Amino acid sequence: GLERTGGFETVAFCESAAYPRQVLRKHWPDVPVYLDIRALSVQILALDDVRPDVICGGFPCQDISLAGQRAGLTGARSGLWFEMLRLIEEVLPQYVIIENVVALRSRGLDTVLGGLASVGYDAEWHCIPAAALGAPHRRDRVWIVGYPPGGRWREYGHERGPVGGGAN
Repeated sequence: GLERTGGFETVAFCESAAYPRQVLRKHWPDVPVYLDIRALSVQILALDDVRPDVICGGFPCQDISLAGQRAGLTGARSGLWFEMLRLIEEVLPQYVIIENVVALRSRGLDTVLGGLASVGYDAEWHCIPAAALGAPHRRDRVWIVGYPPGGRWREYGHERGPVGGGAN
């Protein structure tokens, strides 16, 4: 979706599941696909001459979702958030865009926002249902945008609110 805005180019993916990797390689054959965020580092990205300005993604939601085991960010799957945060701290991109299930609001949003703040990012969040973009189902999602304090957010005509100032 970001590529369709005309202002973004995909430079890398990180996906552990085989079938999604096949789909990514079909549509972006020249873009590297890394297998495990736990093994991904700024040094590995540099070896492939990958220097992202934006890290965009979602960490697994199974431990956060109302349908899951509800272990939260301490769960084995959703705990990969901390690996994403580690990579954000290493890369220090201009922006961070994170997507997850709406249950994150009560099962770890404070930890995610605090983590971003601890590595130097202000953040704003909002719940946006897929139906708001024309999908035939509601499917609420939390979207978080992180940016350095004093960053260029206002240059794009947006006023910054307080960290965690999203609405549902």
